[in-house]
Amino acid sequence: MNNRKQGTKAVWGGQSELFYHGSTEVPIVNSVTFGYDNVDDWFDVASGKKEGHIYSRSTNPTVAVFEEKVRVLENAEAATSFSTGMAAISNTLSSLLSRGDRVVSIKDTYGGTSVLFLEFLPKDGIEVSLCETTNHEEIEAEMKKGCKLLYLETPTNPTLKILDLKRLIKSAHESGALVVVDNTLATPINQNPLELGADLVLHSATKYLGGHSDAMGGVVCGNKDLIQQIFHYREINGASLHANTAYLLLRGMQTLELRVLRHNENALKLAEHLQKHKKIEQVFYPGLESHPGHKIASGQMTGFGGVLAFSVKGDFDNVKVFLNSLELAHLAASLGSVSTLIGPPKVTSHAETTVEERKQLGIPENLIRCALGIENIEDIIADFDQALSKL
Repeated sequence: MNNRKQGTKAVWGGQSELFYHGSTEVPIVNSVTFGYDNVDDWFDVASGKKEGHIYSRSTNPTVAVFEEKVRVLENAEAATSFSTGMAAISNTLSSLLSRGDRVVSIKDTYGGTSVLFLEFLPKDGIEVSLCETTNHEEIEAEMKKGCKLLYLETPTNPTLKILDLKRLIKSAHESGALVVVDNTLATPINQNPLELGADLVLHSATKYLGGHSDAMGGVVCGNKDLIQQIFHYREINGASLHANTAYLLLRGMQTLELRVLRHNENALKLAEHLQKHKKIEQVFYPGLESHPGHKIASGQMTGFGGVLAFSVKGDFDNVKVFLNSLELAHLAASLGSVSTLIGPPKVTSHAETTVEERKQLGIPENLIRCALGIENIEDIIADFDQALSKL
């Protein structure tokens, strides 16, 4: 399967064989426990000598197909899943880090991740150094002071900054650090950090993988020994993905490439349009040649994603007027859905942070994050224009 194209992997990954009674689609296996005809077979599965399932908190047939599909898409050795994207992030960090370890990351991580770095990890005696996001020299210097794990996101959420993954991964490994990359915004269609040397890649499957805003989940994939360590932590802590949810995510993933290509196209067209609009102050999208990270993004991404951000001229009152005037966008958190989702970071990506913290992260209060859906872009542009005319 590794020699197939991504669109084919999205459909066939984990699904190359027929299932129960010859079904071509993955069945939902809601059984909590799995029985055996004899104790010897049961023990062989429990001890890892044979493949099989014992208890759905640990593994489940439907969930296993979802994990395999992500593994194939990211060209990973192994994958394990979680009940939410934040569970994937928190379990990964907690399973790999111990008191006295040091983490280096960036200031522009997702809001929930920032809270882990600023509040939770320090309570466990883990030192965290958050660097200016695009200052590669500062990140490398901090790693040289000692680093167990380098945690990266690119593009960042919500200001779409770009990091040179190949450079930073190489520097991290020279410092003896593991590298974890949150690839949620890029998706496996647009970017594959493992191919650039990362040890682990994680996704909030709630977003683009599922694609329909109706299922929450998370997944991490990469080095099999690290995945086994993370899996062991997750199965005991219990943040397991449910079979019903795994089925919804699998159904969504079969159209992943089709959706992402449309997201990419829509975001670029809207970004180009807004960049010329007299009532827009600034547009943040790596697909624009004016974006400071465009050259790096062009080298490590095959598409620039479906999320952009822009600031309207004026104060937050103008933000409210614009958002309240839209007809073809949900004023809602999250991203990666078939419908356009839009809102300011203070109630979306960085709802957990204060005004001062957002200011320190370079997120102005008049910034708006827009996750383009798969609608006809001419309709979206017309809707944005009529809303901007109200300012």
